[in-house]
Formats: sequence, C-alpha cells, structure tokens
Amino acid sequence: MRPQHPQPAAAATAWRWAWLGAGLGLVLALWMGAPARWLSWGVAQASQQRVLLPLARGSVWEGSAQLVLSGGEGSRDAQALPGRIHWQIQPGWLSLRLRLQADCCMNTPTHMVLRASLSGVSLTVGAHHSQWPAALLSGLGAPWNTLQPEGQLQLRTDTLGLQWAEGRLQVQGQVELQAQGMSSRLSTLKPMGSYHLQLRGTDEGSPTPELKLSTLQGPLQLTGQGQWVGARLRFTGEARADEGSESALSNLLNIIGRRQGARSLLSLG
Repeated sequence: MRPQHPQPAAAATAWRWAWLGAGLGLVLALWMGAPARWLSWGVAQASQQRVLLPLARGSVWEGSAQLVLSGGEGSRDAQALPGRIHWQIQPGWLSLRLRLQADCCMNTPTHMVLRASLSGVSLTVGAHHSQWPAALLSGLGAPWNTLQPEGQLQLRTDTLGLQWAEGRLQVQGQVELQAQGMSSRLSTLKPMGSYHLQLRGTDEGSPTPELKLSTLQGPLQLTGQGQWVGARLRFTGEARADEGSESALSNLLNIIGRRQGARSLLSLG
C-alpha cells in the first residue's frame, strides 16, 4: 500500500493558519511590549499638545515620565511638574484599569477604571486626595500665563463617575478643589486668599453638574456659580477687594473680569 500524502489544498490551508498564528503572536508581542513613548505620543495628540509626557521610560502598560502642561502646539508657555509620574495599566474585556502616582503630589496612588459599552464610555475614579503647585497652570497659556498663579491646589474626589453617551456627559459624585495661599504677579498682596471650588453631580448622574466658587479667607473675595452643559461651562461670578486692599488688587480686578465699580464681573460660556 502506498503511503498517503497530504493534499496540496490541505497543506496550503495549514500553512495559512500557521502564518496567521505567527502574525497574531507578533502583533500581540509588539503590543504588550509597546514602549512608553507610544503612550506619550498618544496623550500629546489627544490633548492637542497641552499635556506632554517627555522622558518616558518603561512600556505603555507600566512606566513613568515627566508631566508638562503647555498652551498647545506652537506655544512658548510650558510648565513641568517636579519629579515624575508613574502608571500601571491593566487591560481587560472592554476596560482598562489605571493606577497613577505622582512623586511630588500624591501620598497614595489613585485608581481609575475606563469601560466601554454599547451605550457609551464611562470613567470611574476612586476616592482621591492630592496636592499640586498652582504654578503648573501657567503652562496652559492665556489667561494663566498672565496671572502667573502661585500657591497650592488640593484636589479631592469622592467616588467620581463620568459617563459619555450620545455626545453628552453625565457626572456622578463630586470633585473639590481648594486653592490655598494664592498669589499672582499682578498684585503685591501675598497671599491674596484661599478659595474653594466644587463640581457636584448626582447619585444617578447629572447632565448639568453644578459648579460653585467661594472664598475661604483673604482680601480678594471670589464668589460664583455655574453649570457644565454638554462640553461647555457656563459660569457667572464676581471678584472684589476688601476695604483697604483696593489699590493693591486693582490691576488684577481689571484683567480677570469686566470692571463695575469696586467689583469685577466674571463670566464664562
């Protein structure tokens, strides 16, 4: 009996599957070993060059870099965060888990989960507390490069949830920002005051989360309120100087809003 040999068609099919398997394996290996600079490039493109991650080390999934805020492509304004930020990303089925740590500003890492579904995309941020130098904002360009703020920004979240569906954003939980000991190159008063900014959603998720600004202490009094509607912030408020501080704060009041007597009216959106 003659030995049977595989048919040419069957052999060709086997080779095709072998090459497909090898190709998928190569793609997977490249993806899992993707260098951190790929993530740096992606963040820069997504933020239109406003958030930069230079000197990236490691991989897309676990690495570190500097954090730089910029006014965008072609901007001459840029501010680097002291130290480095570190990340770990764990991919899952239609989800990514992110662990983020900043040397200068976070005592404990923050954890986030990004999920995709048929209804949209959601981001959950665990309870978080950090402290950032206000001077970092100067890198974003106008109006921060004019104000040149100094002080400390204390950021706190309480199980924050963001959901994007059909072009609309819904917010669950709240974000609180305390600006402590703030000053500006536009005024000789140092500090000018400390302030509290709160963005509050609802337990179910609000499409119009409320924003509230208040003064904790200091000669520069800031108040205001607004709502985040779609991709736009609508905000109205006012700034005024305590009695005896009008002269030292006059230049600042002229720039940050529309002057009306002793007040400066603030408006966005």
